[in-house]
Amino acid sequence: MVLSIRKYKKDECITFKSTKGHYGSLSNMAPNYPIHINGTILRTTEALYQALRFPNYPEIQKEIIQYASPISAKKFGRRHLNKTRSDWNQIRFKVMKFCIELKLYQNYDIFSKMLLATKDLPIVEYTDKDKVWGATLEGEYYVGTNALGRLLMELREKVKNDKFELIIPEIENFRFLSQIIDKNSVPNNVYKK
Repeated sequence: MVLSIRKYKKDECITFKSTKGHYGSLSNMAPNYPIHINGTILRTTEALYQALRFPNYPEIQKEIIQYASPISAKKFGRRHLNKTRSDWNQIRFKVMKFCIELKLYQNYDIFSKMLLATKDLPIVEYTDKDKVWGATLEGEYYVGTNALGRLLMELREKVKNDKFELIIPEIENFRFLSQIIDKNSVPNNVYKK
């Protein structure tokens, strides 16, 4: 998947940079959106995304998901980048899409409300340096690929049009803790608030 660079007018979009603030729950680091997969509960979407880099190393996955902090989980994963699956750059957007869809699928009541609260405004992950997943501020514009923001906007449209359905991506060796990820791996709307 190749995504182009986009520009978003600073005062005409929804932004989030951390879990703090009104739209902080759009972040993958957001607490209170647990994920249940293959009989295991994960604290954040970020932990799942990082763990899915390492399908052949369940011991690394287990370590990643044990961290209380998603930032610590991410840092631990970075120490093992040499063990990242070889096709990661080709599949990482599909993996992220699955992770945020699973966040919605299992936390539908509260996460759908947050997505709908963004109305029809562009959603931008504001960042200081990551122009792939987010966008940086350049004058009056946020500039970047904003892949996470775009995936969230796509998800919002599915919710608005009542067309959301969790789809397990067709990815070879899509495993978590030595088990293939399929529909049986992921219970629906587990966490109702």
